[in-house]
Amino acid sequence: MPKTTTSRYDVAEHLRTPEEMAAYLEASLEEANGDAAFIAKALGDIARAKGMSQVARDAGLSRESLYKALSGERIPSFDTILKIVSALGLKLHAEAVH
Repeated sequence: MPKTTTSRYDVAEHLRTPEEMAAYLEASLEEANGDAAFIAKALGDIARAKGMSQVARDAGLSRESLYKALSGERIPSFDTILKIVSALGLKLHAEAVH
């Protein structure tokens, strides 16, 4: 039987359009269950898809700070999240829970 090789799945490689990025963030917000680090990691996936250097410039952050904020290992400030979301060309919205 031939040996099967696998490669690591990277969601950033599949986020090609702003609509796909927005849908991914929306799904992540729904799945997060209040886990801010989970949301930060999802934003990191989107930032990698767009290009970390450009997102860092647009957010007014250093590349290193952006990587740290979106690693999923720490919880970035809400101000940082808002800067990153804007730099990604996305916006957050709220809706009533019924």
